[in-house]
Amino acid sequence: MSTRSPAIHRPSDIFDEPIVLAIPKGRLGKDFYGWFRSLGIEPEPDFFNSDSRKLLFQTNIPQFRLIRVRSFDVITYVSLGGASLGVVGSDILAEFDSSAVFAPVDLNFGHCRLSIAELIEPLPSSAPKLLNGVRVASKYPNLTRAHYHAKGLQCECVKLNGAIELAPKLGICPLIVDLISTGNTLKANGLVEVETLLEVSARLVVNRVKYKTASSAHQYWIEKFREIADADTSEG
Repeated sequence: MSTRSPAIHRPSDIFDEPIVLAIPKGRLGKDFYGWFRSLGIEPEPDFFNSDSRKLLFQTNIPQFRLIRVRSFDVITYVSLGGASLGVVGSDILAEFDSSAVFAPVDLNFGHCRLSIAELIEPLPSSAPKLLNGVRVASKYPNLTRAHYHAKGLQCECVKLNGAIELAPKLGICPLIVDLISTGNTLKANGLVEVETLLEVSARLVVNRVKYKTASSAHQYWIEKFREIADADTSEG
């Protein structure tokens, strides 16, 4: 990604308004680390220490702090006002569909897709399809049900938070809905992608109330994120 710092007018009170940025754990969060330099943010050393038990981190900017939480918790922290801004996949944004947040910037990284997959060679003991419906394992129950309901099918969604690829192999569900990037994990577990529900990328999410009541600082950061994302798009 670009390391240029966008020339955006900085309001005089930018350092006076408290900002908390929620960053997801895992690959998406690590992919975001390259943005710090462009944003002019230097996290305290403990932020990069995998052994640290800290959850709230200071930066070189007064009143600008970071939290690192599970991806699915980013929306919760931002929607309830614990964080002003957050970085999250558009899959989670769509799953929660919260009116308390909005996503003004596509950050143009973390590209993957939310797809349906099934066993290449179905097992005789695999869970049978329901009458006029399907049984699917996923950590995206809302998106999964909405997809099948739009097809006029009932959907029993078995919610799993990890190792979803095991469900078809153990006869729990014939289908899964999960994020797919390279497809290597599917292949290693004897699964094949059959349909895409959603193209996914990282987004900047903002708490609506905090944006309205402390707009100068929030607008500054939104525009800074946008210029960096736009620069990466044009260079790509």
